[in-house]
Amino acid sequence: MGATVSSTPGSRSAAIKERALSLGFDAVGVCDLSPIDRDALSTWLAEGYAAGMSYMERQRDRRRDPARIVDGARRAVVTLASYYTPGTEPRAGAKVARYAWSTDYHQVIGERLQLLAEALVDLGADRAATRAYVDAGPVPERELASRAGLGWLAKNTMLIHPEIGSYTFVGCVFTDLDLACDRPFQSDHCGSCRACLDACPTGAFPQPRALDARHCISYLTIEHRGDFDAAQAGEIGDWLFGCDVCQEVCPWNSKFATPLRIEDLRPRPELMAPDLERVSEMSEADFRRHFAGTAFERTRRRGLARNAEAVARNRGRG
Repeated sequence: MGATVSSTPGSRSAAIKERALSLGFDAVGVCDLSPIDRDALSTWLAEGYAAGMSYMERQRDRRRDPARIVDGARRAVVTLASYYTPGTEPRAGAKVARYAWSTDYHQVIGERLQLLAEALVDLGADRAATRAYVDAGPVPERELASRAGLGWLAKNTMLIHPEIGSYTFVGCVFTDLDLACDRPFQSDHCGSCRACLDACPTGAFPQPRALDARHCISYLTIEHRGDFDAAQAGEIGDWLFGCDVCQEVCPWNSKFATPLRIEDLRPRPELMAPDLERVSEMSEADFRRHFAGTAFERTRRRGLARNAEAVARNRGRG
């Protein structure tokens, strides 16, 4: 993209969308940064559903008012990138959520979002007011994605794009550049379906669109710090890292999940189903060597070993 500044919000928006698609993103939209539902987050926090994620409380005000996240920003360019690969089910080893099968998505998506940010600067954006985020900071990504016309928030709290599904990474670039906004996605296509709620092995959904992290396998295996109590160890079942149960049973994924386009998100066999005994016995150096540059770094060696030991015990009871 050259340095010529397009003359209208609509033409600038069209240009940045074209650039996003050329970078491998599967969908892109633009939204404003007006406040989101102020009550939903407060209620969720008051119920204790954030578990040990104390940063959610600290970020409360900015999550509810995204215009406060980046000084001067007034638009968000929101992208979706599929990480789905059909026909790649591992046959052995512990279970790992699909999103962790490749090089760390923060790196892969972050690099592309930085290029998108540079394209916005080329179109006239202030560099200081243009910043990229992928699953980091106080950004309500899914709400902004829905506002940008990219799907609806499902009963399992995931964003579902009607032509892509929910196996997607959401990225955002905040900017001061005046861009034409897309229409928010208004429809709810979950209907009466309860597949995700009923399939959750720990009952982590006290009601539709409310996730109690205290019983969420993804939270327990990744975000939870310290040892498991007996109940927590049992709840994670066969899952070493993350959980995909609520996405696996979703009809929108079984029918419409779109294969990934970004080659750097291709699964790596050694990450799809790690050997439990090997993980349990890894030294710090082994852990860094095996899992450097992947999502597994989030748990650190101690956390992943804790998970492996719990999964091994759960399998022994089977």
